[in-house]
Amino acid sequence: MKIYLDTSVLNRIFDDQSQARIYLEATSMQLIFLLIEYESVELISSDALVFETDRNPYSERQTFVRKVLQKAKYFQEISNAVTTAAQDIEARDRIKGVDALHLACAEVVGADCFVTCDDRIIKKYSGTVAMKTPTELAVALIKSENQEP
Repeated sequence: MKIYLDTSVLNRIFDDQSQARIYLEATSMQLIFLLIEYESVELISSDALVFETDRNPYSERQTFVRKVLQKAKYFQEISNAVTTAAQDIEARDRIKGVDALHLACAEVVGADCFVTCDDRIIKKYSGTVAMKTPTELAVALIKSENQEP
C-alpha cells in the first residue's frame, strides 16, 4: 500500500496528547512509522512536504520529519500535472494552497491512501485517493494483517 502522510500527521506525535483523539492519532502514527520502517507500507514524499517541513520553526520536528521522509519509496515533484491537479482540487473541492498541492501530489503519484488529521480536508475532498485519519489507517492495516493466511 502506497501512503501519503500530510504534514499534520507527520508532526502529530509532537502535539499535546491530553485530548483522547490526539493521543490515539499519535499512537497510531507510531505504529504507521514502524510499518514504514519494516516496509509493510510504502511512503510517498513530495516537494510540498519538503517545503512545509523546511518552514517548520521547530528544529526537532524538522529533523524527525526529514528522517521519516528519507524512508519514502516514491517522490513526487511539483510538475505541470501536479499544478493542474491542484487547480482542479481548488476549484472542485475548495481546498486551497499547499493542502491542494499535497492532494495533487498524492493523486499524480498514485497513492492508495492520503492520511491527515484535518477533518476539513477529509470532508471536502472528492478525488480518487482514499482519505483516512491515522487511527483509521492503523485499524485497517491491523485488520488486513490479521486476514492474511
